[in-house]
Amino acid sequence: MFRKIGLISRAYPHMNRYREIISVLIKYGFGEIVTKSHLDKYIHRYKRKFSKQKDIDLVSLSRWERIRLILEELGPTFIKLGQIMSNRPDLLPQKLLDELEKLQDTVRSFSEEDAQKLIEKELGQPIATLFKKFTNTPLASASIAQVHRAVLTTGEKVVIKVQRPTIEQTIAVDLEIMLYIAGLIKKHIPETSIFNLEGIVKEFERTIKKEIDFTIEAVYLERFSSNLQNDSTVYVPKIHKKYSTKKIITMEFIDGIKISDTSSLLKSGANPKLIAARGAQLILKQTLEDGFFHADPHPGNLLVMNNNVICFLDFGMMGVLLPKHRKYIGDMIIGILDKDAAKIIKVLMQLSPHQQVENIEELEYLLFELIDQYAHLPLKNINMGKLLANILKIIINHNLEMPPNIYLLLKSLVTIEGVARKLDPDFNMLEHAQPFAQKLLWQRFGPQRLAKDIHSLATDYNNLLHNLPADTKAIIEKIKLGEINVILDQAELKQLLNNLDQVSNRISFAIVLASLIIGSSLIVLSQIPPHWNEIPIIGIVGFLSAGLMGFWLLISILKHGRM
Repeated sequence: MFRKIGLISRAYPHMNRYREIISVLIKYGFGEIVTKSHLDKYIHRYKRKFSKQKDIDLVSLSRWERIRLILEELGPTFIKLGQIMSNRPDLLPQKLLDELEKLQDTVRSFSEEDAQKLIEKELGQPIATLFKKFTNTPLASASIAQVHRAVLTTGEKVVIKVQRPTIEQTIAVDLEIMLYIAGLIKKHIPETSIFNLEGIVKEFERTIKKEIDFTIEAVYLERFSSNLQNDSTVYVPKIHKKYSTKKIITMEFIDGIKISDTSSLLKSGANPKLIAARGAQLILKQTLEDGFFHADPHPGNLLVMNNNVICFLDFGMMGVLLPKHRKYIGDMIIGILDKDAAKIIKVLMQLSPHQQVENIEELEYLLFELIDQYAHLPLKNINMGKLLANILKIIINHNLEMPPNIYLLLKSLVTIEGVARKLDPDFNMLEHAQPFAQKLLWQRFGPQRLAKDIHSLATDYNNLLHNLPADTKAIIEKIKLGEINVILDQAELKQLLNNLDQVSNRISFAIVLASLIIGSSLIVLSQIPPHWNEIPIIGIVGFLSAGLMGFWLLISILKHGRM
């Protein structure tokens, strides 16, 4: 299990890992960050040793290349962090994103003995009993797991994804260290706050937790298969639940051709143009109809089977779109098709409802200018991926915050368009997207949707009318019993009420004061006895009282500093 990360007291038990991380940072020319963040005070005894590590030509490498090399050298957790953050152009500069996309998720395989021990522990039986044949040499090895081929006792060919024996503990330790270092950098290097390093680590923690739990991947696979079960153009590998747990997952072995291997596809008699069209249709259906899509459709996760059938692999990273987000994406596609910048701006505002744009006119102008570049081009000449990337750049430059799943979706669309264009140079994503967007519009305004909305509205009104008498009676009863109190717990309102109360008191005081003066004057003029020196005593008392009250009011006003 993951432990709660971020406690400073946990910085010391993992000192060897700290030294390793700091050593790599210095090795690639980031010693200044180590010094400024005060990390060096925790490993001061090793500072001299680290400062001598100059075995790399740093001059020939850009800052972003060095960051990628750091992540690769620090291993699985950091590689995964880089791969996941390559989907977040809102958080990181484009040059760094380009480098992160180069990260290779291939590491040295762990021993066959460890793999067999984990399988036997998870499934509770010896390998020889579980499988008719088990291949010790892994088919592939990655940061989280490695894959072995096997044959079930029933004769079915399968692949077994086996989690690295200590990966959970490794990730837990690295996450603690990441968050601790992020906190130090934030504290001592304020200019890095724009990257929100602590937020990045926390988001990564949530993502990586899901990825190392293979039961979640199994659920994703089954949901994906269910959504596409009636589509003969796609194939989803069968999962063997009996041979799957949290740390291993067993799936049907697929013998296909990598979708980017155009020469092999042509030799097999496949149709690259048809494959490109089908791939686009599948991704668009997943996003705009199902709201559940494969978030990493790169060539390594796409195989082509007989009859140009496409097979998706690796369901560890999936995206989810809310119904309203599908609606917005459909509106954006319609806006692009109609070359309507106003519609696109409206969608962006809907996707970022709580974000204030400082210069809305500039945003509108840039989007109008961008759309105008494509206004006179036929659809087949519009690169949707490039257009979306430019729109995304404008969004980021104006600090509009999009939901993370939108960035994941846009990258998936751009990736699949890139794959399709390699198969078919004349491929156009917008032509395939248009029917899906129009279908969304029809569903929104069509008879079925209107009937559904009317039924929902009628149900709400019926419930309201049905419950109104009882609710009204209950409210009246509570009012009679004095059980209803309106509590306004707002400091500003309380202060306002105090001020109004003070003003009303002073006005009342002033009215009484004026009344005393006027009344005393009338008594003096009317010569009402008794008298003192021919002046009515009651009038004198009235004037004295008015004088004292006036003096008191003046002191009160001066005391509170307001005339």
